[in-house]
Amino acid sequence: EVQLQASGGGLVQAGGSLRLSCAASGFTFDDYGIGWFRLSPGKEREGVSSISVSDGSTYYADSVKGRFTISSDNAKNTVYLQMNSLKPEDTAVYYCAADPLSSWFPQEDIYEYLYWGQGTLVTVSS
Repeated sequence: EVQLQASGGGLVQAGGSLRLSCAASGFTFDDYGIGWFRLSPGKEREGVSSISVSDGSTYYADSVKGRFTISSDNAKNTVYLQMNSLKPEDTAVYYCAADPLSSWFPQEDIYEYLYWGQGTLVTVSS
């Protein structure tokens, strides 16, 4: 059974940091691209960041460049999203998703991904 378990969300003050985790199971981790997306009321969904687990290539949305860092621990089948200098506009439910590298590209939309996890809520207070 394929599972993507996102965790690490919470309440943080502006300027603070959080690290989100996406633990994967049920598929060959190295053969996938993993993406982080966020949804918040009144805003369009946004692809935040993605990584090819195979070669480590990454993508970041302009809104998070320089503040967020995506990484993978292949031994733990886990992708992390380190979020620093958080802003109130980063408040959202964050989701991770996985897609086979054969069809994955860094900026693909969440609906193109084969597997999705449940979300984790990040709230940044001003």
